[in-house]
Amino acid sequence: MPDAEYDRNNIFARILRNEIPSTRVYEDDEFVAFRDIAPAAPVHLIVIPRGEPPTSPAGLTEADAGMVGRLVLTAVRVAAEQGLSERGYRLVMNCGDHGGQSVAHLHLHVLGGGPLGPVA
Repeated sequence: MPDAEYDRNNIFARILRNEIPSTRVYEDDEFVAFRDIAPAAPVHLIVIPRGEPPTSPAGLTEADAGMVGRLVLTAVRVAAEQGLSERGYRLVMNCGDHGGQSVAHLHLHVLGGGPLGPVA
């Protein structure tokens, strides 16, 4: 799946511009983490890069390796701050329609707070 053109009016871009409210749990110069409005687990957070990242994992290149590493480390930090480290959590990055991606802005889900069951 080739990376789609970035839509500056996608919901995450609008959250970043504070046009849509969110319950932020973390932010720095590069990333923002907030609670999902339709949680799939007792704790369901979304971690997004600021700016205009690739629209999906399919659009990542070698040049994005550092950012993606920091994205994962930020998700791990947020999970720890939310008390998820001891019992465990799941990090999920969806890609495309068949992968369950609903917003065309690279993002990482942090799911935890209870048993999640098998993935496949």
